[in-house]
Amino acid sequence: MTSRYHPARQSGPSRRWLFLLLLVTAVVSVAFSRSGVSQQKSMPSGEMTPRGQREVSDVTYGDWKKLCFKPGGAQQLCRTSISGTFVTGQLAIRLDIIERGAEGASRVQVFAPVGMYLQNSVKLAIDQGKTYRVPYTWCLTNACVAGTVAEPALLEAMMTGQTLRLEFVDSNLLSLVASLPLSGFAPAYKGPPAQTFEQDIDE
Repeated sequence: MTSRYHPARQSGPSRRWLFLLLLVTAVVSVAFSRSGVSQQKSMPSGEMTPRGQREVSDVTYGDWKKLCFKPGGAQQLCRTSISGTFVTGQLAIRLDIIERGAEGASRVQVFAPVGMYLQNSVKLAIDQGKTYRVPYTWCLTNACVAGTVAEPALLEAMMTGQTLRLEFVDSNLLSLVASLPLSGFAPAYKGPPAQTFEQDIDE
């Protein structure tokens, strides 16, 4: 049995890296939906009140971009994302809205830097609206991942809002606030994917 992948509308060495990145997102999304409750229970509980707050100002954000992944014979998964990087080019923050077709609930997923106080959930708000809590579920070597179901009201607010505010609490119990632009979210989310990755399996 052999397998192959063929990303649409792109060529070159970066295809494999992007394909693997989207594949990881698909696996993480499925893991959240199947075992999110047990993962969350394994994390420490009990939130602490931050001792202070500062705005994250040394991060540059790219454009919102939609990527889709379709494994052979399986339901397509799409991810609309924005990433923020430090001046060094290192990833600082990434926020994803993950869709799994018409029947699957969308999810919001946040990649935060390591060194966060994991008992305190990531807080998310659009402009001056409702605050949503996104609990941490697990950590990688260079980031911690928070994820939960994206409520329809949150998605609607993202399409009409101006700024998405993320609030993290670091290990020093200081609140870090990052402001992400929403101007390009609606066109990216509603529009066709910038890239579609497909994996076929031949027997």
